[in-house]
Amino acid sequence: MSTVTALAVTSAASAGVSAPIRWEDLGVSPIALDLGFFALKWYSLAYLGGIVLGYWLLSKMIRQPGSPMAQRHTDDLFFYATLGIILGGRLGYAVFYAPELLSAPQNLIKLWEGGMSFHGGLIGVVLAIAWVSWRAKLNFVRVCDYISVCVPFGLLFGRLANFMNGELWGREAGAGVPWAMVFPGGGPIARHPSQLYEAALEGLVLAVLLLFLFWKTKARWRTGLLVGLFTFGYALARFTVEFYREPDAQLMEFAMRTGFSMGQWLTIPMMAVGLFFFLRALIRKPLPVGGAAPA
Repeated sequence: MSTVTALAVTSAASAGVSAPIRWEDLGVSPIALDLGFFALKWYSLAYLGGIVLGYWLLSKMIRQPGSPMAQRHTDDLFFYATLGIILGGRLGYAVFYAPELLSAPQNLIKLWEGGMSFHGGLIGVVLAIAWVSWRAKLNFVRVCDYISVCVPFGLLFGRLANFMNGELWGREAGAGVPWAMVFPGGGPIARHPSQLYEAALEGLVLAVLLLFLFWKTKARWRTGLLVGLFTFGYALARFTVEFYREPDAQLMEFAMRTGFSMGQWLTIPMMAVGLFFFLRALIRKPLPVGGAAPA
């Protein structure tokens, strides 16, 4: 423990305030499995787990009546969507958060150094869905409805991996937050574990809500309802959590100047798009129940 941190803990104890939780004391690590010659990181497992679980879930969903696609379309979608996540996420990070990477393109391929943007990955996935839908003559919005139910699991795993990495920590928590944590690289300040807030809201809550609507209601027969709800729900969750999340160091001045973080500005158009599809789905007549999937 550094001298500064020790003084902060001693000061808190003398003031009658319990010492904050230290991330290092939780026994977590960015490495999930270390074989000496090979190390598997939680971040890699998060991507792999999200893609595999999403593929399994979508394959199960399309077996229900009225599916807009067949299994062969699902196979194509996850191939192109995986490329969209990786390429879009990395390019989005460079454009939105680290423009200096664009002047050194060789660094863009260094995925192991971190730096992925959800919004960039989302654009990549949308383009992948559009390509597969156009080529196979599928209903683009209905395909998005089905894909949107699978996405929250990837978000849940990704944010948990951020926590295991001890990165993207939150703002100073202040008094009255017993779960506040001191993160490595974040100084002696007790901060909000905003990664866990995001995992809960963007991942768990959205997953439970969308799964319930798909399996227990007729929401999937209203074109655009599920993807509209996902888009608006994610944007609202992200906008809210950003009040507790520390802005990226290179964008701190931007957040102070504009009043919102980059993440919040990027979610505003998402809210509008999500609300549009959601309301349109409620106004329009639902599709007739039944029907077979495309061959």
